[in-house]
Amino acid sequence: MSTAASSRQFVLFLAAGGLAAAVNFGSRIVLGHWMGYVPSIVIAYLLGMITAFTLNKLFVFGQASNRVHHQIMWFVAVNLAAVVQTIAISLLFAHWLLPLLGVDFHNETIAHAIGVAVPVFTSYIGHKRLSFRA
Repeated sequence: MSTAASSRQFVLFLAAGGLAAAVNFGSRIVLGHWMGYVPSIVIAYLLGMITAFTLNKLFVFGQASNRVHHQIMWFVAVNLAAVVQTIAISLLFAHWLLPLLGVDFHNETIAHAIGVAVPVFTSYIGHKRLSFRA
């Protein structure tokens, strides 16, 4: 794949991921009204993951040659690793780093935004090489 094609693919991945992150982030806020912080992060992450798989399959990695069930298996595996990153970073920022910095305004929301952003690059590599390999 040429550099221009790789760059375009990464931009499309970012756009798909941005939309999926919006689903993730927004649903975590809504779900937070009915459940605890960590369960709302997990369910929101699953909603974002379904959105991300669909958008990536249709618009980003259309040249994937592996079977759909392998795509789904690897997509879930890559995202399980990413959800661990998301939860760890969210908890670290919400309960330790932001308070240490004197931040006392929507700490869980800010921390979750940071937690969602962290696995962007590792996920792209995992999905390109495993989930949707050409």
